[in-house]
Amino acid sequence: MLIHIRNIEAYAPDPQGHTDILVAGGRIAHLGSLSPEGLPGLKVIDGRGLLAFPGFIDGHVHILGGGGEGGYASRTPELMFSEAVVAGVTSIVGCLGTDGITRNLASLIAKARGLEEEGISTWIFTGSYGVPILTATGSVESDLLLIDKILGVGEVAVSDHRSSQPTHEELCRLVAESRRGGMLSGKAGLVNFHLGDGAKGLAPLRRILEETEIPASQLLPTHLNRNPLLLSEGAAYARAGGLIDLTTSAPPPEAGSRQIPASRALKMLLDEGVPADRITMTSDGQGSLPEYDSSGRYAGMGVGKVRSLFDAFREAVRGEGIPLPTALLPFTSNPARILKLRGKGRIQAGQDADLILVDRASLELHTVIAKGCILMSDGNLKARGTFERASMTRELEA
Repeated sequence: MLIHIRNIEAYAPDPQGHTDILVAGGRIAHLGSLSPEGLPGLKVIDGRGLLAFPGFIDGHVHILGGGGEGGYASRTPELMFSEAVVAGVTSIVGCLGTDGITRNLASLIAKARGLEEEGISTWIFTGSYGVPILTATGSVESDLLLIDKILGVGEVAVSDHRSSQPTHEELCRLVAESRRGGMLSGKAGLVNFHLGDGAKGLAPLRRILEETEIPASQLLPTHLNRNPLLLSEGAAYARAGGLIDLTTSAPPPEAGSRQIPASRALKMLLDEGVPADRITMTSDGQGSLPEYDSSGRYAGMGVGKVRSLFDAFREAVRGEGIPLPTALLPFTSNPARILKLRGKGRIQAGQDADLILVDRASLELHTVIAKGCILMSDGNLKARGTFERASMTRELEA
């Protein structure tokens, strides 16, 4: 598809001013003034009143569903394709969670490939909460080398009552093997760590960095805005060179959660001197949001939403006053660089044509383009998942 986005204010995520964008063959063919009118099959989008951003990257989504902490009926549902589109998410990294048995890597790979066929870019992490992790090929290293979709390990739980309570030696071996596999395959090879409310906090990760030669780029702890103490610890960790991830999905306030809204947490981190290029945000979409009473007994279950990612971005700009170029970093170029997602996270010639257009005044989502195809236009979905389409057909026939 040939698309000419005309006279639009673009953020790459750095400001590009008013410009034109030409999309051809699934890539950004040109950024700058041009007049391609008359080309056969050209679709023209008038960019007046709109802003163009790179498509958002959600690096932590339970695309198969997650949960199960409250029994079989508490397993959360799979991600539907349109849920990513209406969130402006054009690239996703899928992961397993607490349950690595009934949700497994074979199914995770198949689900990722299905979403890719439907129209967005996908990768996955090997493993789940527990250590030793369950791999697809027998080892982390061979998973990274032999399976194109696998770019690292995760989410491995630490400082949480649901973790397997791994030893320091086990974690060191896991991170080292993931690093070797990443080096040999040209992938990120990082380990995505789930951080719980446990008193140890980031201590297991700090110890890895203090006692081995492994660089901080191999560790990506998530849920750092789970509570104020963990966020403060995360700020110090990031100032010292570490990477941190904030979670945009949150339990309802009545659940008694101490989680800090991701947009507020981002502002706090920036105000505390954390470099903006060390922060990412992910939705934890379709993940479970379990609630526990004061004695640790399961009390209920919510479900994370991919849409929370875009909502957090809007709130970061409109509510927290973070400048657009800075606010875009955790959703675009930061995860692309940290996860080594080539062709993603920036608007420039030669990059994949993953773009979102938003209303300049309201920052509401207007158009979504993934791999050069229009998935949403003027706020209306133009593409749905395979079984979403089947469901719509049955409803129309009824």
